[in-house]
Amino acid sequence: MFKTFASALVLSVVLGGAAFAETHEVKMLNKGADGERMVFEPAFLKIAPGDTVVFLPTDKSHNAETLSEMMPEGAAGFEGKINQQVEYTFDVDGLYGVICKPHYAMGMVMTIEVGDVDAAPASYFEGRVPKKAKERFDAQMSNL
Repeated sequence: MFKTFASALVLSVVLGGAAFAETHEVKMLNKGADGERMVFEPAFLKIAPGDTVVFLPTDKSHNAETLSEMMPEGAAGFEGKINQQVEYTFDVDGLYGVICKPHYAMGMVMTIEVGDVDAAPASYFEGRVPKKAKERFDAQMSNL
């Protein structure tokens, strides 16, 4: 009897944690509400570990994918196809840089903060980041 009770307790704790996970939607747009061109809306998300983000191809010719240089160590990335919805569950705490590959140079980027992050790691902007994308990433860092 104790074994059954213990198993039920463990199962309810595991499944109960999943019940609190949220799903967030991000639109991929040619023009945002503020008039900016080639944007993710919202451009910054703060979510909890275990939350899912759904990237919606609201306008055509966009994709969503993580930048390997802008992810926490141990996290797996994703790469969506053009005009396809992408759904990803973020399990590792840290900052994630997300881009639309065809419009990366035009600054179509977003940042997702999973858990509590005080600042971007020193290595976050290593490598080549197009000027417009860097400007937008810098603006998004003010949300930390």
